[in-house]
Amino acid sequence: MPAAPADSLIYGRLFGDEDTARLFTDSAEIRAMLLVEGALARVQGGLGLIPAEAAAFIDRASREVVIDPSALAAETARNGVPVPGLLAAFRKEAQAPGPMQYLHWGATSQDIMDTALALRLRPMLTLWEGRLAALLARLADLAEAHAALPMAARTYGQAATPTGFGAVVAGWGWPLLDAQTRLPGLRGCLLQVSLSGAAGTLSALGKQGPAVRAGLAEALGLTDPGHSWHSDRTGLGQLAGWAAGLAGSLGKLAEDITLLCQSGVAEVSLGGAGGASSTMPQKQNPVGPSALAALARHVIGLAGLIQGAAIHRQQRDGAAWFGEWLALPQLCICTGRMLSLAGDITASLAPDAAALARGLEAGHGLLHAEALSFALAGQMPRPEAQDIVKDLCRQAVASGTPLLTLAAARFPQVDWRLTLADSALGQAPAEARAFALRVRGT
Repeated sequence: MPAAPADSLIYGRLFGDEDTARLFTDSAEIRAMLLVEGALARVQGGLGLIPAEAAAFIDRASREVVIDPSALAAETARNGVPVPGLLAAFRKEAQAPGPMQYLHWGATSQDIMDTALALRLRPMLTLWEGRLAALLARLADLAEAHAALPMAARTYGQAATPTGFGAVVAGWGWPLLDAQTRLPGLRGCLLQVSLSGAAGTLSALGKQGPAVRAGLAEALGLTDPGHSWHSDRTGLGQLAGWAAGLAGSLGKLAEDITLLCQSGVAEVSLGGAGGASSTMPQKQNPVGPSALAALARHVIGLAGLIQGAAIHRQQRDGAAWFGEWLALPQLCICTGRMLSLAGDITASLAPDAAALARGLEAGHGLLHAEALSFALAGQMPRPEAQDIVKDLCRQAVASGTPLLTLAAARFPQVDWRLTLADSALGQAPAEARAFALRVRGT
């Protein structure tokens, strides 16, 4: 197995996400850094910091030059950053020593790399927004269609009271709605230009430093933070925190679906999200939910590494910065895969009404105990009603007789199934429909 399964020809389709991963290739990083260098020269030429002719040449060359990533390997290993090697390769390819002497004027490697990262995070966030919206739309359809479909709610793995399948779906969806609400806010803290110079003072650019930074932000469609942020990794920490929260929500969805699929329960079917066993032809393994749960745990772990890298020493810290490099691409690729995989799973997810009905009556119908005790409390003191229901539950377990059958024998004047039917699901149908309305903005 490769060190990064998402890059594997064998495992890539299980754990990887091509659309997110292409933003973290060597070629994508080089192209983004060249765009930053070209835009920087263009802005500086407009402000008269470097000759206009040199600025125009650098800008044009940055969009035309092709640099082999492997050519940067030796310099990157020596310098700890790819920018010196990139600049050397760029100058060599341009074959114009005169104008190229103004390349990278007043910037430092971290300026170029952090700004280039922002350029690549922008389409990634747009991609994730679309996937999350599509996932929520599917969950809204499921919740609304099955708002009144009863099933057993389970707490501590035990049947508790009735609920609705739509409410279970809504329970998966509400935290995803919160994640959707928070996602646009990441743009403000992630999509900003970095131009601070060697130690955050912009001293090499003199009084025009702030103007260059503002111009660079405008040229690249990023925001100008108005200050240096080399050692402020808050934005990436917030991205990691958002991804971890999303992972918790999607991991819960995955685990619930795995349990709903298990033998003896089989209350939902997965369609194309299941896979066959190599030796047991009767099985349809919940491959999709299992992969989603594994990815969720991995993202939560990676998020901790990125947030730990927020502890930067002094004005710049290579060790902490390198820690981001090791964890951030994996976190983003896995997050992208979580969203696409969750979409695939829910697209084929379907409840089995007959199996859900059997689940309601399993265990001698004891999940009706709470409703029965409250119904009896309308006729007698509640403690007495609870004692009666506890006794009926013991009889049901001992005799194998359904709880409501025993209740009918003891209180024959009441049709308990009819009496309990109106209140059995409580607010479950209303919550399912409220979720659907919220997703649709109505």
